[in-house]
Order: sequence, then C-alpha cells, then structure tokens
Amino acid sequence: MPLARRVLGIDPGSAVTGWGIVETAGTSLIHLAHGTVVTAGIHGQAARLERIYRGLEEVIDSYNPDGVCVERVFFARNPQSALKLGQARGVAILAAARRSLAVHEYAAVEIKAAVVGYGHATKQQVQMMIASLLRLTGKLPADAADALAAAICHLHMQVLRARLIEALPKNIARCGRVSRSSLENARRR
Repeated sequence: MPLARRVLGIDPGSAVTGWGIVETAGTSLIHLAHGTVVTAGIHGQAARLERIYRGLEEVIDSYNPDGVCVERVFFARNPQSALKLGQARGVAILAAARRSLAVHEYAAVEIKAAVVGYGHATKQQVQMMIASLLRLTGKLPADAADALAAAICHLHMQVLRARLIEALPKNIARCGRVSRSSLENARRR
C-alpha cells in the first residue's frame, strides 16, 4: 500500500467537528486547509449528524485526500457525551468509507506525542506547535488544530513504520522470528 501524501485529519464532536488537510512534499509538511463543521445551532441529533456528514463530504470532495485520520476515543466521563461523540466519529468514518478512503485511528496521547513530543500536552501547546510546524499565523481554532495534529501524526507514523520495515535485516524473516507477511501487514496499518 503506498504512503498517503495528503491526509484529512478529523477531530469529531457533536457541536463542533474540526478538520484539517496536510500534505507532504519530500520531508516538508504543507498546510492545505482547515476548518470546522459547527452544529451548535441545529436542533436534533439526526440533523447534527447529517450536517457533520455533509460538511466532511464536501471537504473530501474538494481536497481528495489519500487517507483519513480520526482520533480514537479512549474514555468519556459522561455516558451521554460519549454516545454523541461516538455517533459523530461514526459519521466521520462513514464519510471516508463512502469515498473508499483508508481510515487510521490514534489515541489522543499518540497524536500529542507525535506533534508536541509530550502525550499530555494542553490544547494551547498543540495549537502553538501546529502553527509553528505549518507556518500558520492568526487564530487557529482548537478543533481544527487537533484535526491537523491527527493528520500530521499519521503522516509521521507511516514514514516511521516504512523506515523500520526497511531497516530490518532481510535474514530476520528467514529465521522465522518475523514473517515477511507480518512486516507487510505492519506497513499497511
């Protein structure tokens, strides 16, 4: 599976869903766009979910990403909030699946560690690092910054996986310790 060069990061939420498109050119990260899908004024969960779906569908159609990265939900304190967040995530994943895009998921600590270097970074630290990495000026909405961070995390992780696979001696697979097929499966993730 070829490495994704253009990734749509999504930070799902039932009131605000952030999105961001990042592309690689060699070793450089290029910011293409970011934004939010706001559903706060819409009544009814079904209508909110439809707005999220349609908004992400428009982004996918406009920017043609190679893949999508969505933050994996670890836990939530409020069961109602967790349910609504899960529904928003499901709609985001569906929008990607309807366009046959690979969906990748990372925990928030993985995303923060990949971007800031510390898995428990604050939202402000993530915003500052994203602005610095992508050379952005002006106010960056927290939801869009989180989405851009997810995209950058995936771009970094896929390069790291590819380098690790290339660095493994070919004779390891022959020894029976690690099969070539398991290495290839790791590359696809």
